[in-house]
Amino acid sequence: MRPTTPLAAPAALAALVALSTLTACGGGPAAAQGGGGANGGKGTLTIRIPDPGNAGVLARGKKDGSLDKALAAVGAKVAWTGSAGPFAPAAQAMNADQLDIATGSITSGITSLSQSPGFAFFTATDPDPVGEGILVREGSDIASVRDLVGRKVAVNKGGTGEYLLLKALAKAGVPADKVERVYLRPDQTAAVFNAGQVDAWAVWSTYAVAEIGAGKAHFVADGAAIGSDNYSLNAVRSGFAKDHPEIVKALYAYLHDNSAKEKKDPAAYLNVFTDAGPTAVNGKAKEVQISFTGKGGTVDPIGPEDIRRFETVARFYADQKVTPNKVDIAGHLLDIEKLS
Repeated sequence: MRPTTPLAAPAALAALVALSTLTACGGGPAAAQGGGGANGGKGTLTIRIPDPGNAGVLARGKKDGSLDKALAAVGAKVAWTGSAGPFAPAAQAMNADQLDIATGSITSGITSLSQSPGFAFFTATDPDPVGEGILVREGSDIASVRDLVGRKVAVNKGGTGEYLLLKALAKAGVPADKVERVYLRPDQTAAVFNAGQVDAWAVWSTYAVAEIGAGKAHFVADGAAIGSDNYSLNAVRSGFAKDHPEIVKALYAYLHDNSAKEKKDPAAYLNVFTDAGPTAVNGKAKEVQISFTGKGGTVDPIGPEDIRRFETVARFYADQKVTPNKVDIAGHLLDIEKLS
């Protein structure tokens, strides 16, 4: 766990499993009958969060009622809205006032920030050293990043996959144009990868666990080997953070405390609602996921070192022409410890 150093200066508000379209999105936050808390007796405020599925801190909090209890203390409750998935559609939903909270990577966050953002980031989780990287099939003759020259690699455009590939190539001294990027949605890539239609897949744990657990693939370079700065972040709709800072702070505290518990006991946060079916993780895949989570980070405040690394990613994306210009990051970060 890294030190939870607070943000150096106040930031301006300025202004997730399967690819699922966010559905059941209402208009503005709905007020219901309830106590005071952060709303000063005005009723219970609803905070809209994508449904967490069958694993993780929010899934367990949904099942055991602990998240409801934490938010009730500040006069709020959750409306589970749609499904967790890639950050880009979630960012669009926040911009359209259809969602209040979403999780994504700094890489997908940067591309979303380049498009009139109506959200800000309020937490940071260190880059995953072991659960993301360049995946190749067992038996592949690709033994290093340099062996990707002349090959096809599946990536999600502008997100984690494209970043991991470009970062790996840059570190290995391989020109980006020597490798063919095949842009695919992450949830559609496994079949293409296993059919041999691409030679490698730049991917993260959500999708890598099943392939590694089934004994079908391995990382030729993981996040640590690549030198990844791909943080996981939580974002909040800017208007919500401005109007309800106490609710955002309460959600942060819940995520921080429970992510530390998850890191210590990853198995307790898997198969939260069911241990069967497509959302369950069992067998070797479960062992892989437990190992990855135990070596991962926790949800922490955004500190000065984090910001420097965010800026490095933004410069890298601009240099690699993923974004037309360097995206402003600092203007869209919140110091959770000073939010009021």
